[in-house]
Amino acid sequence: MGELLSVTEWAKLHGKDPGNVRRLIQQGRIPAQKVGNQWVIAANIQPPADKRVKSGKYKNWRKGSDTPPEDQ
Repeated sequence: MGELLSVTEWAKLHGKDPGNVRRLIQQGRIPAQKVGNQWVIAANIQPPADKRVKSGKYKNWRKGSDTPPEDQ
């Protein structure tokens, strides 16, 4: 399996927050194993893909059109 890293070490290596890494482990998105009371992750595991929309396509989508609704 190779070198094992603690959650904190792995998070620092990949620029992630350790709390979010633990959440991803609980969700099964990062493979890890428990050693005692601590999670360990193989050093060669890459972080999961970021699925957020970053194109700006949905910016201000809640505002709708620029014209106010007509009085009825």
